[in-house]
Amino acid sequence: MPEPIELKLDHRMDLPDQEDLLDRMAQGVISTPMDRPEGPLKVSGTASYADEDHPPGTAYGWFVRANIAKGWVTGLNTKELQTMPGVLAVIRDDRMIRNPAQGGDAKSPHQGPAEIFYKGQPIALVVAETFEQARDAGLAARAEYKDSSHKAVILPAQAKYEEPRSKQSSQGNLDRAMKKAAFSVDVEYDTPSMSHAAMEPHAAVAWWEDGRLTLRGSYQMLNSNAQELADALGVSVKKVRILSRYVGGGFGSKLGIGHEGVGAAIAAQKLGRPVAIALHRRQVFEATHRRSETRQRVRLCCDADGHLTGIGHEAWVSNLPGEDFSEPVTQATSFTWAGENREIGHYIGRLNLTGAGSMRAPGEAVGVPVTDAAMDELSEAAGIDPVEFRLRNIPETDPSTGKPFSSNRLADCIRIGAERFGWSERPKVPGSRREGEWLIGFGMSAIIRVNMLGDSTARVTLRPDGTALVETDMTDIGTGSYSVLTQIAAEMLGLPPERVTTVLGDSDLPPSIGSGGSRGAASSGSSVMLAARALRGKLAERMGCDEEELTLKDGTVIAGNRQRDLADVLAGDSLQGTGTIRKGKAEDGHRQSSWGAEFCEVAVSSVTGEVHVRRLSGVFAAGRILNAKTARSQCMGGMIFGIGQALHEEVFHDARDGSFMNRDLAEYHVPVNLDVPHMDIELLMDDRDPFANPMQAKGIGELALCGTAGAIVNAIANATGHRFRSFPVTLDKVLEKLG
Repeated sequence: MPEPIELKLDHRMDLPDQEDLLDRMAQGVISTPMDRPEGPLKVSGTASYADEDHPPGTAYGWFVRANIAKGWVTGLNTKELQTMPGVLAVIRDDRMIRNPAQGGDAKSPHQGPAEIFYKGQPIALVVAETFEQARDAGLAARAEYKDSSHKAVILPAQAKYEEPRSKQSSQGNLDRAMKKAAFSVDVEYDTPSMSHAAMEPHAAVAWWEDGRLTLRGSYQMLNSNAQELADALGVSVKKVRILSRYVGGGFGSKLGIGHEGVGAAIAAQKLGRPVAIALHRRQVFEATHRRSETRQRVRLCCDADGHLTGIGHEAWVSNLPGEDFSEPVTQATSFTWAGENREIGHYIGRLNLTGAGSMRAPGEAVGVPVTDAAMDELSEAAGIDPVEFRLRNIPETDPSTGKPFSSNRLADCIRIGAERFGWSERPKVPGSRREGEWLIGFGMSAIIRVNMLGDSTARVTLRPDGTALVETDMTDIGTGSYSVLTQIAAEMLGLPPERVTTVLGDSDLPPSIGSGGSRGAASSGSSVMLAARALRGKLAERMGCDEEELTLKDGTVIAGNRQRDLADVLAGDSLQGTGTIRKGKAEDGHRQSSWGAEFCEVAVSSVTGEVHVRRLSGVFAAGRILNAKTARSQCMGGMIFGIGQALHEEVFHDARDGSFMNRDLAEYHVPVNLDVPHMDIELLMDDRDPFANPMQAKGIGELALCGTAGAIVNAIANATGHRFRSFPVTLDKVLEKLG
């Protein structure tokens, strides 16, 4: 086969898209609820995940972990362990990492496991012929310490808090506005530490060939992951290849390279054979990132007509010493609601607990439910219906900067959602509607998630037989990347989707932003669209017309009254297009966000304190919807996630040493089938955002989570007449309020 004809198209997003190119395409597959191409592989068990299909001769690793909260490792019973059955090595290497990398770091996280910062930190690695032998030896390990646990800071109340300048802002005089206001609230809420608890545990299999590492792992952002791993190992990134074809959930816990990846690579290098490390579920809880707990103070005030005059939002979060990341709790507060007097503060405390990192919708997931609950409190104080109160306070421009919105469909989402849900039937007096022992209430919340674009590249090849191959290192963590990238290429090239093959999850492929921050589909999708457009340009040249005059449909090329089969136009050639999307000034000049509104009905038992979510309804605007089925699935997942946040999920740490007290799925409660009601989901299919990217699509993977818990706690307040300001709202808290 001859070498492909190479074409390139780079696009920097400096100006809004004026073409709306996808709307001019003829194939008609974009936005449809197309099934997942990889679906049959997953349901049949033939999709290969990280800890499967081990190469011949694979050895197995198990981490030895610290059982003190702070100090130094001074010794280990290495000689004893080396005599145990099957043990190949006991590895203590300064290249091993203290905690996983943050998403997109592109450099190694803190290294040197001898210094201990939290209980459960990996300090050594036992490698043996079988998994069971490695586990037995790892559990027999005994470390000696210089123990400084008495200096460890475990409780947030004991932490010293820093005030980063980049996360502080103020306008006007909030204190004065609060004093002059007709109505005001000044309340504190708290949310607990939470675990990602993805279905697939963190795992990696590593092997070296001719001085180059191949690692099959469960990771979300392969371009930066390869750089992080190379930096940790002290080798060139060209010497590292990461494969991550299928990922069984991540929610942010797999954004950065983890202990298992670095450990497996070091062990495989030392032993000269493949090494696999799969974290036990308890290790997943203890050694991967958590979402930080938060304490939030919200101050709101309004005039007699219910127009906001002031907003204050301060958040206290935590992380390990030396870590830059902190949960961006107030991220959406600055632009969601009107009010000329504003004060936003952010404070980071240093704790000797497992490191905090990004968890699905970092910031808005915990910030929006709290501010929205406070909005409900103020609307009640002002005697204004919660829906009407929010509609009165949607700003025309970003009130913190004066920038226009690229699009703002919040009002549409609220109005449509209220009508679909039957909001007019809401009990007007809290605690007034009963069905036997059950108290019935309605609640709602605005839904907000910032929108971002990430630099991404993809390669699309048109083969002589009229089929297409899409290649990028983008990952699919259950979000539908295989589906939407296939659809975009099929739409642009006029091919049935079954004639498009999409290959993902290989760091040797063109680099994408990866899966994180709800940027993946929009960013990688734009690069696929650009690559396909480069191919369209070449096809138009061969047809003797401008690209705008070209119509591609069902493998046929049409230019005016001329029509030819695609394979005939290719004439035995392969055309290879490479597309790159880059962030630009369009992101700077306008406030970009995805929008939504959710409505909830709950029943609260006056006898047991149980809370049942009876109905959950959401309306969402996220620009062009690329696949109606996967988008709806993401909304369902986010809403279920929010049920867990409101009613179930909470990590408990032992106040003495920071131990995880509920480190498995038996004790860390997440929603199950009986907790999840019917969910009514409406996507605004006509939404477009020309400032977002050439597809005019925005992120939806995290959107539905951002406020679900607020709708639920507002419904509980309406049902019981009591306000709950500590998440999750468990039955003991309800019983205490109900007496």
